[in-house]
Amino acid sequence: MKNTQKKKIDTPYGKSPEVIIGGVGGRDLAFMPRHGSGHAVPPHRINYRANLWSLKELGVERIIATTAVGSINSNIGPGEFVLLDQFIDFTKNRNYTFHDGEKGQVTHVDMTEPYCSELRETLLEIGKDYEVNLHSAGTYVCSEGPRFETAAEIKMFREMGADVVGMTNVPECVLARELEMCYSTISVVTNFAAGITGEKLTHREVKEIMGENIKNVKEIIFSSISEIPKDRSCSCKDALEGAKVEL
Repeated sequence: MKNTQKKKIDTPYGKSPEVIIGGVGGRDLAFMPRHGSGHAVPPHRINYRANLWSLKELGVERIIATTAVGSINSNIGPGEFVLLDQFIDFTKNRNYTFHDGEKGQVTHVDMTEPYCSELRETLLEIGKDYEVNLHSAGTYVCSEGPRFETAAEIKMFREMGADVVGMTNVPECVLARELEMCYSTISVVTNFAAGITGEKLTHREVKEIMGENIKNVKEIIFSSISEIPKDRSCSCKDALEGAKVEL
Protein backbone atom coordinates (compact mmCIF):
# COMPACT_ATOMS: atom_id res chain seq x y z
CA MET A 1 0.00 0.00 0.00
CA LYS A 2 1.27 3.45 -0.93
CA ASN A 3 0.84 6.82 0.79
CA THR A 4 -0.59 5.21 3.90
CA GLN A 5 -2.20 6.92 6.85
CA LYS A 6 -3.81 5.59 10.00
CA LYS A 7 -7.21 6.60 11.36
CA LYS A 8 -9.64 5.68 14.11
CA ILE A 9 -13.22 6.55 13.22
CA ASP A 10 -15.84 7.73 15.70
CA THR A 11 -19.21 6.13 14.96
CA PRO A 12 -22.65 6.10 16.65
CA TYR A 13 -21.65 2.64 17.93
CA GLY A 14 -18.21 3.46 19.30
CA LYS A 15 -14.71 3.95 17.94
CA SER A 16 -13.24 1.72 15.26
CA PRO A 17 -9.89 -0.07 15.51
CA GLU A 18 -7.02 1.70 13.79
CA VAL A 19 -7.57 1.57 10.04
CA ILE A 20 -4.68 1.77 7.57
CA ILE A 21 -5.67 3.71 4.44
CA GLY A 22 -3.64 3.78 1.24
CA GLY A 23 -3.55 2.90 -2.43
CA VAL A 24 -2.85 -0.21 -4.48
CA GLY A 25 -2.79 -0.27 -8.28
CA GLY A 26 -4.64 3.02 -8.57
CA ARG A 27 -7.42 1.89 -6.22
CA ASP A 28 -8.10 3.23 -2.73
CA LEU A 29 -7.82 0.61 -0.01
CA ALA A 30 -8.48 0.40 3.74
CA PHE A 31 -7.19 -2.37 6.01
CA MET A 32 -8.91 -3.05 9.32
CA PRO A 33 -7.84 -5.70 11.87
CA ARG A 34 -11.25 -6.76 13.21
CA HIS A 35 -9.74 -7.99 16.49
CA GLY A 36 -7.89 -4.70 17.05
CA SER A 37 -4.19 -4.19 17.61
CA GLY A 38 -2.40 -7.36 18.66
CA HIS A 39 -5.55 -9.49 18.29
CA ALA A 40 -6.65 -8.17 21.69
CA VAL A 41 -10.44 -8.42 21.23
CA PRO A 42 -12.06 -11.90 21.33
CA PRO A 43 -14.64 -12.70 18.62
CA HIS A 44 -17.71 -12.38 20.85
CA ARG A 45 -16.67 -8.86 21.95
CA ILE A 46 -15.77 -7.35 18.57
CA ASN A 47 -17.74 -4.16 17.93
CA TYR A 48 -18.96 -5.28 14.52
CA ARG A 49 -21.31 -2.34 14.08
CA ALA A 50 -18.57 0.24 14.73
CA ASN A 51 -16.21 -1.64 12.41
CA LEU A 52 -18.61 -1.77 9.48
CA TRP A 53 -20.00 1.73 10.01
CA SER A 54 -16.49 3.21 10.02
CA LEU A 55 -15.65 1.50 6.73
CA LYS A 56 -18.84 2.91 5.23
CA GLU A 57 -17.86 6.37 6.50
CA LEU A 58 -14.52 6.01 4.72
CA GLY A 59 -16.31 5.33 1.45
CA VAL A 60 -15.61 1.59 1.29
CA GLU A 61 -17.93 -0.23 -1.14
CA ARG A 62 -16.37 -3.70 -1.14
CA ILE A 63 -14.94 -5.86 1.62
CA ILE A 64 -12.64 -8.85 1.21
CA ALA A 65 -12.42 -10.53 4.59
CA THR A 66 -10.19 -13.32 5.84
CA THR A 67 -11.10 -15.95 8.43
CA ALA A 68 -9.35 -18.87 10.06
CA VAL A 69 -11.73 -21.83 10.17
CA GLY A 70 -11.96 -25.43 11.30
CA SER A 71 -13.05 -27.99 8.73
CA ILE A 72 -16.17 -30.08 9.25
CA ASN A 73 -15.98 -31.56 5.77
CA SER A 74 -13.48 -34.42 5.31
CA ASN A 75 -12.93 -33.27 1.71
CA ILE A 76 -11.58 -29.90 2.91
CA GLY A 77 -8.29 -30.17 4.78
CA PRO A 78 -5.91 -27.89 6.69
CA GLY A 79 -4.08 -25.44 4.46
CA GLU A 80 -6.90 -25.28 1.91
CA PHE A 81 -8.94 -22.16 1.10
CA VAL A 82 -12.72 -21.76 0.90
CA LEU A 83 -14.69 -18.95 -0.75
CA LEU A 84 -17.87 -18.95 1.34
CA ASP A 85 -21.29 -18.79 -0.28
CA GLN A 86 -23.61 -19.54 2.69
CA PHE A 87 -23.63 -19.33 6.47
CA ILE A 88 -25.52 -20.82 9.43
CA ASP A 89 -25.67 -18.60 12.50
CA PHE A 90 -25.20 -20.07 15.98
CA THR A 91 -24.07 -16.90 17.75
CA LYS A 92 -25.98 -15.80 20.84
CA ASN A 93 -25.18 -12.38 22.30
CA ARG A 94 -24.16 -10.03 19.49
CA ASN A 95 -25.54 -6.82 18.03
CA TYR A 96 -26.82 -8.16 14.72
CA THR A 97 -28.33 -5.16 12.93
CA PHE A 98 -28.34 -1.43 12.32
CA HIS A 99 -32.14 -1.63 11.94
CA ASP A 100 -33.38 -2.20 15.48
CA GLY A 101 -36.62 -0.24 15.05
CA GLU A 102 -35.71 2.54 17.48
CA LYS A 103 -36.60 5.22 14.93
CA GLY A 104 -39.88 3.58 14.01
CA GLN A 105 -38.52 1.91 10.89
CA VAL A 106 -38.53 -1.87 10.53
CA THR A 107 -36.25 -3.35 7.86
CA HIS A 108 -35.82 -6.96 6.73
CA VAL A 109 -32.79 -7.31 4.48
CA ASP A 110 -32.58 -10.25 2.05
CA MET A 111 -29.76 -12.71 2.82
CA THR A 112 -30.57 -15.43 0.27
CA GLU A 113 -27.03 -15.05 -1.08
CA PRO A 114 -25.07 -13.53 1.83
CA TYR A 115 -21.75 -13.18 0.00
CA CYS A 116 -21.13 -11.08 -3.10
CA SER A 117 -21.00 -13.32 -6.16
CA GLU A 118 -19.07 -10.73 -8.18
CA LEU A 119 -16.27 -10.54 -5.61
CA ARG A 120 -16.20 -14.32 -5.13
CA GLU A 121 -15.90 -14.95 -8.88
CA THR A 122 -13.00 -12.51 -9.11
CA LEU A 123 -11.18 -14.15 -6.19
CA LEU A 124 -11.81 -17.59 -7.66
CA GLU A 125 -10.42 -16.62 -11.06
CA ILE A 126 -7.31 -15.03 -9.55
CA GLY A 127 -6.83 -17.97 -7.18
CA LYS A 128 -6.40 -20.33 -10.13
CA ASP A 129 -2.98 -18.77 -10.72
CA TYR A 130 -1.70 -19.92 -7.34
CA GLU A 131 -0.69 -23.34 -6.10
CA VAL A 132 -3.45 -23.55 -3.52
CA ASN A 133 -6.47 -25.80 -3.17
CA LEU A 134 -9.23 -23.20 -3.45
CA HIS A 135 -12.83 -24.35 -2.97
CA SER A 136 -15.31 -22.20 -4.89
CA ALA A 137 -18.09 -22.49 -2.31
CA GLY A 138 -18.73 -23.58 1.25
CA THR A 139 -21.16 -23.18 4.12
CA TYR A 140 -19.77 -21.49 7.22
CA VAL A 141 -21.29 -22.03 10.65
CA CYS A 142 -20.59 -19.21 13.07
CA SER A 143 -20.33 -20.14 16.74
CA GLU A 144 -20.24 -17.67 19.63
CA GLY A 145 -16.79 -18.47 21.01
CA PRO A 146 -14.35 -17.81 22.43
CA ARG A 147 -14.25 -21.51 23.31
CA PHE A 148 -13.90 -24.10 20.59
CA GLU A 149 -16.93 -26.27 19.82
CA THR A 150 -17.75 -29.66 21.32
CA ALA A 151 -17.60 -32.85 19.26
CA ALA A 152 -21.41 -33.12 19.53
CA GLU A 153 -21.86 -29.60 18.18
CA ILE A 154 -19.58 -30.34 15.24
CA LYS A 155 -21.52 -33.54 14.51
CA MET A 156 -24.75 -31.51 14.47
CA PHE A 157 -23.22 -28.86 12.19
CA ARG A 158 -22.03 -31.56 9.78
CA GLU A 159 -25.51 -33.09 9.63
CA MET A 160 -26.90 -29.61 8.89
CA GLY A 161 -24.63 -29.33 5.85
CA ALA A 162 -21.91 -27.01 7.15
CA ASP A 163 -18.39 -27.27 5.73
CA VAL A 164 -16.35 -25.05 8.05
CA VAL A 165 -16.74 -23.43 11.45
CA GLY A 166 -15.52 -20.08 12.78
CA MET A 167 -16.42 -17.27 15.18
CA THR A 168 -16.34 -13.94 13.30
CA ASN A 169 -18.24 -13.95 10.00
CA VAL A 170 -21.65 -13.24 11.56
CA PRO A 171 -22.90 -10.58 12.03
CA GLU A 172 -20.07 -9.00 10.03
CA CYS A 173 -21.38 -10.05 6.61
CA VAL A 174 -24.97 -9.20 7.61
CA LEU A 175 -24.05 -5.66 8.66
CA ALA A 176 -22.16 -5.19 5.40
CA ARG A 177 -25.30 -6.16 3.49
CA GLU A 178 -27.41 -3.71 5.53
CA LEU A 179 -24.98 -0.97 4.48
CA GLU A 180 -25.22 -2.14 0.84
CA MET A 181 -21.55 -3.09 0.78
CA CYS A 182 -20.19 -6.06 -1.17
CA TYR A 183 -18.65 -8.71 1.08
CA SER A 184 -16.67 -11.85 0.33
CA THR A 185 -14.41 -14.05 2.46
CA ILE A 186 -11.31 -16.15 1.95
CA SER A 187 -11.44 -18.76 4.69
CA VAL A 188 -8.20 -20.55 5.52
CA VAL A 189 -8.68 -24.02 6.99
CA THR A 190 -6.30 -24.28 9.96
CA ASN A 191 -7.46 -27.56 11.51
CA PHE A 192 -10.14 -30.22 11.54
CA ALA A 193 -12.94 -29.34 13.95
CA ALA A 194 -13.55 -31.00 17.32
CA GLY A 195 -14.01 -34.76 17.39
CA ILE A 196 -12.92 -35.40 13.81
CA THR A 197 -9.30 -36.37 14.52
CA GLY A 198 -9.51 -36.84 18.28
CA GLU A 199 -6.68 -34.34 18.84
CA LYS A 200 -6.83 -31.36 21.21
CA LEU A 201 -7.60 -28.03 19.52
CA THR A 202 -5.13 -25.23 20.24
CA HIS A 203 -4.69 -21.68 19.01
CA ARG A 204 -1.03 -22.50 18.37
CA GLU A 205 -2.12 -24.85 15.59
CA VAL A 206 -4.39 -22.18 14.12
CA LYS A 207 -1.60 -19.59 14.19
CA GLU A 208 0.95 -21.92 12.59
CA ILE A 209 -1.23 -22.93 9.64
CA MET A 210 -2.40 -19.35 9.12
CA GLY A 211 1.22 -18.20 9.14
CA GLU A 212 2.15 -20.76 6.50
CA ASN A 213 -0.64 -19.60 4.20
CA ILE A 214 -0.88 -15.86 4.77
CA LYS A 215 1.51 -15.10 1.87
CA ASN A 216 -0.88 -16.71 -0.64
CA VAL A 217 -3.88 -15.01 0.99
CA LYS A 218 -2.23 -11.60 0.61
CA GLU A 219 -1.17 -12.25 -2.97
CA ILE A 220 -4.62 -13.43 -4.05
CA ILE A 221 -6.26 -10.38 -2.46
CA PHE A 222 -3.80 -7.83 -3.84
CA SER A 223 -3.85 -9.43 -7.30
CA SER A 224 -7.66 -9.32 -7.27
CA ILE A 225 -7.93 -5.60 -6.53
CA SER A 226 -7.13 -4.45 -10.07
CA GLU A 227 -9.47 -7.09 -11.55
CA ILE A 228 -12.55 -6.08 -9.56
CA PRO A 229 -14.87 -4.06 -11.84
CA LYS A 230 -14.92 -0.38 -10.91
CA ASP A 231 -18.71 -0.27 -11.23
CA ARG A 232 -20.71 -2.75 -9.20
CA SER A 233 -23.18 -4.87 -11.15
CA CYS A 234 -24.18 -7.15 -8.25
CA SER A 235 -27.33 -6.83 -6.15
CA CYS A 236 -25.44 -5.85 -2.97
CA LYS A 237 -25.63 -2.16 -3.84
CA ASP A 238 -29.44 -2.31 -3.86
CA ALA A 239 -29.90 -4.48 -0.77
CA LEU A 240 -32.31 -2.09 0.95
CA GLU A 241 -34.68 -1.79 -1.99
CA GLY A 242 -37.95 -3.35 -0.86
CA ALA A 243 -36.52 -4.20 2.57
CA LYS A 244 -38.25 -1.47 4.57
CA VAL A 245 -41.69 -2.12 6.03
CA GLU A 246 -44.09 0.49 4.72
CA LEU A 247 -47.20 1.11 6.78
